[in-house]
Amino acid sequence: MLTHTYLTQERYDEIVREVHKLKTDDRKRVAERLKNAKDLGDLSENFDYHDAREEQSRLEGRIHELEELLRNSVIIKKTGGNSTVRIGGRVTVTRLGEGFSETTFAIVGSNEAKPAEGFISNESPLGCALLGKKVGDTVTITTPKGMNAYQVVRIE
Repeated sequence: MLTHTYLTQERYDEIVREVHKLKTDDRKRVAERLKNAKDLGDLSENFDYHDAREEQSRLEGRIHELEELLRNSVIIKKTGGNSTVRIGGRVTVTRLGEGFSETTFAIVGSNEAKPAEGFISNESPLGCALLGKKVGDTVTITTPKGMNAYQVVRIE
C-alpha cells in the first residue's frame, strides 16, 4: 500500500541535505573506520571491525529510510485565501465550553508535527477532523479526557 508523506518544501530540502551528508561524509568516515579495523588483522574477534560494520548497517538503513520518505513525499503547496482548512494552511479555532480562547494551528504532515509549537498532523484526531471545514464549522473529537468541540474561527 503506497502512502504519501506530506512535507513542506523546507523539510523536503532538509532531508535531501541529510541524505547527501550521509552518502558523502558519513559513508567516507565509516569506510575509513572499516579499513583501519581490517588493517588490525584477525576480524573474528576484532571489536572495532564489528562496531564499524554495525555503524555501516545503521547508516545504510537511515539512507534507505530517508530516500523512501522522499520518494513517497508530496510537497505541501502554500496557498492563501482558502475557504476550507487544508494541509499546509493555518487555522484558528476556539475550544467550545472554555470561554473565548483561540488557538492557531498549522496543519502539516505527520513528519513535521510539533503540537507544542502549533504544528499538528493531518493524521491527528484534531487535524483530520478540521480538514475541509469552513469558518463557523464545529468539530468534535474524542480524547483521553473526553469529548472536545472546536469551532473554526479563521483560515489562513
